[in-house]
Amino acid sequence: MQGTENQSFNIKNMQIKDVITYLENIAPPVYQEAYDNTGLIVGDPHSALTGVMICLDSTEAVIEEALVKNCNLIIAHHPIVFSGLKKLTGRHYVERVVIQAIRHNLAIYAIHTNLDNVYQQGVNGKMAEKLGLVNTRILHPKAGIIKKLAAYVQPEQSEALRQALFEAGANLPNDPDKRSFASLGVATIPGQSGAQMKIEVLFSQAQERTIQQTLEAFGCIYEWHDLKNTHPRIGAGLVGELPKAMEETTFLKLLKKNFAVGCLKHTRLLGKPIQKVALCGGAGGFLLKQAKQAQADIFITSDYKYHDFFEADGQIVIADIGHFESEQFTIGLLYEIISQKFTNFAAYCTEVNTNPVQYI
Repeated sequence: MQGTENQSFNIKNMQIKDVITYLENIAPPVYQEAYDNTGLIVGDPHSALTGVMICLDSTEAVIEEALVKNCNLIIAHHPIVFSGLKKLTGRHYVERVVIQAIRHNLAIYAIHTNLDNVYQQGVNGKMAEKLGLVNTRILHPKAGIIKKLAAYVQPEQSEALRQALFEAGANLPNDPDKRSFASLGVATIPGQSGAQMKIEVLFSQAQERTIQQTLEAFGCIYEWHDLKNTHPRIGAGLVGELPKAMEETTFLKLLKKNFAVGCLKHTRLLGKPIQKVALCGGAGGFLLKQAKQAQADIFITSDYKYHDFFEADGQIVIADIGHFESEQFTIGLLYEIISQKFTNFAAYCTEVNTNPVQYI
């Protein structure tokens, strides 16, 4: 268990929303997949914070653990509620968890595929770290994340607007230059005749709200649209290289050991060294095509069905290490993210093993 129970805390001014806001700066909810239910599942974001319990799954046992450790915020990787609940009678474990959380004023927050889809401080990056991969990159960059804005203002306002847009988050990650484009024209809009400056910038989908607020504050006319370009730092899966190629069986044994895998399933070995590795935490079978295109020697993920293993087709080794096993280090990742930012409340990694799959 990791915790900070021996420290002195002053959390009088901390609210649950403060932690949530910080996490959403790292993994914005707009990066989640369409089927997902990231965000605050249960609870009042304005409640005073007493402590944080971090887990993969917010089960009944985790609820009890949070209560014992005086934590009123549970941060889980998997949402306890994926689809709508029509009844709360306690007949199903999801209903019981929600009832217990409400009864004890516990908040449950899920940070799921949005955390999967970020390169920096993401789930797949942590998996790659456990295998010692280098030269890593997103396996399947996400489209529709980059947007182009065109805003029209009076020339004397153009520099102020440009600076305000950058402060609101315009620009793209890893671009040290604040790039914008300006062109001078003549407006033909009734009531706004005369010179007009068109300011164009790129921004990430995560900054939509702050960009829009800035534009509304200036009262200017604007438009934006999605670009077809993919975002190199946002997307599914990851591919990287081992510092030195390894024999297949040796690598599989390393994989089994480093991820404490109870049962590692894999396709037929191809009799060639493993160097380029593709991976995806959780159920990542949808990325097999991208793993092949990246010329990976092995694709590591979970939740593969029998017939899907045939899709390796002698071109790649597929290794299914189990869903829990592939994402288990997410707990430590979230602990690191939170504890490095906040030192004025207790944060704990759950001691409950929530893996529903057992091995003999």
